[in-house]
Amino acid sequence: MLHKTKGIVLRTIKYGETSLIATVFTELFGIQSYIVSGVRTSTRKGPGKANLFQPSAILDLVVYHNDLKNLQRIKEMKWGVLYQHIFFDVLKNAVALFMIELLQKCLKQPEPNPELFYFIEDAFLHLDASEGRVQANIPLFFMLHLAGFFGFRIQDIYTEQTPYLDLQEGQFVGEHPEHPQVLEGSYSYITAQLLRAQQPDELQEIALNQETRRHLLQAYRIFYALHVPDFGEMKTLAVLQTVLG
Repeated sequence: MLHKTKGIVLRTIKYGETSLIATVFTELFGIQSYIVSGVRTSTRKGPGKANLFQPSAILDLVVYHNDLKNLQRIKEMKWGVLYQHIFFDVLKNAVALFMIELLQKCLKQPEPNPELFYFIEDAFLHLDASEGRVQANIPLFFMLHLAGFFGFRIQDIYTEQTPYLDLQEGQFVGEHPEHPQVLEGSYSYITAQLLRAQQPDELQEIALNQETRRHLLQAYRIFYALHVPDFGEMKTLAVLQTVLG
């Protein structure tokens, strides 16, 4: 059957002489793999459509879907959103690729999750339009709020009596844990502020320096590694820490 769905491109690999296999997180079916035939060739009508399948691209798709198949096919595709900056701006592109790598590590099963799709779509739209603190803080906001969709959101009960963030347990506690996976002081307080932000625009109110962002990004990666099997390192993290001001 044919279905219309939005999709966010996560990765592509070349297939044969002219085609691609694209991994796409779709609104209707969750994460799916598609054979996209003939998109790497140019014709008299113009260049091929391989440029549609850049990581983080939001597409409008018409797809064939069969639950019994691991590889699906796309009948029609076009831009769902035309980004103004993400593909051309060095910082925004670094943030987008970081977000994509995080999603690749977390999205394992092809289960529909439209609320997660809308959250990711909204995050990329805000990133494309963002400036200043919002742009620099979006990776932190995205990491913290994305965790909730996978069942390990940090419980925001930060107080003066519970000033330590136990990354193993995913909650603020009153005493320093016996293990080293913990945030305290300003790092703990800032995490609580980021958790309370409901929209990326609110990140404008959170002033952080480069060292603080770097430290928190690394701590949140550890948080994910504690809760997502086989999470490992993030290749895009070093690039992001270099370009974030």
